[in-house]
Amino acid sequence: INEYIGYAEGDNTLEDYVKYVRQDLMGISREDLVYDIARHVDSSVHLFEKWGLPIWKDENGKYVHEGRWQIMINGESYKVIVAEAAKNALATMGDQAEIYERVFIVEPLMNNGKCVGAVGFSVRENKFYVFTAKATLACMGGAVHVFRPRSVGEGLGRAWYPPWNSGSTAYFTIRAGAEMTCQEVRFIPVRFKDGYGPVGAWFLLFKSRATNAMGGEYMVERADELKKWAPYGTGKPIPANLRNWLGMEDVMEGKGPIYMRTEEAIANLAAAYKDDPKAFKKKMKELESEAWED
Repeated sequence: INEYIGYAEGDNTLEDYVKYVRQDLMGISREDLVYDIARHVDSSVHLFEKWGLPIWKDENGKYVHEGRWQIMINGESYKVIVAEAAKNALATMGDQAEIYERVFIVEPLMNNGKCVGAVGFSVRENKFYVFTAKATLACMGGAVHVFRPRSVGEGLGRAWYPPWNSGSTAYFTIRAGAEMTCQEVRFIPVRFKDGYGPVGAWFLLFKSRATNAMGGEYMVERADELKKWAPYGTGKPIPANLRNWLGMEDVMEGKGPIYMRTEEAIANLAAAYKDDPKAFKKKMKELESEAWED
């Protein structure tokens, strides 16, 4: 949800974003769908902010960017904010609106190729529900844990993503006859061990670097590998999967684990305040608070 184009501000165009996605996914993209998403993203972000999502701002009131296409948010309360907005929307319908919670939907109801409802059971009571509808909306998230994480104990349920999303959206849309496109694109990101926090803020906002166990910087030492994947490997930005691949090569050669050099990044950011001990201490505290959010 922290994607932001900055179209109205003149920061980027929709075409810029389409080109970025094409480069990052090495040509495997449905550009019509990417364009469609891009033109709606900013207005969605403004809605979330209106509903109460905390978004970082600079001294001029502009969004703080993690990278060109991302802004910094405090996303812990995201689901609660969305749920409250949905309830408020239903409230405008008065007596015509009803909300059912804690119902596990198991199958869509199909009639002549159209989804006309769904069936499910309560997870709290001995009840089975049959819903009929003129229109239905599937927004149950993606499939998580398709690949088993290394942490299979407590860490399994403490991951940064919704750990129990079982791919219901894919199942229901397939059953309803939707076109399944871009399924060949698999998002397998680099994450921190055990907690599985995102690394993007460290690379983009905190300007950190990653090294192998010997201190070598794989993005520098393996730069020649990128030429094999031209034109994408030699373009900017370097596709995420190629960056991941260079790190994987180090691990496969026994040079792991890969370390995020957080101590360097924080020290570099605080260096601007080194002549003012009080300001330096305050900045270090602020940076650590922001950084360890991930």
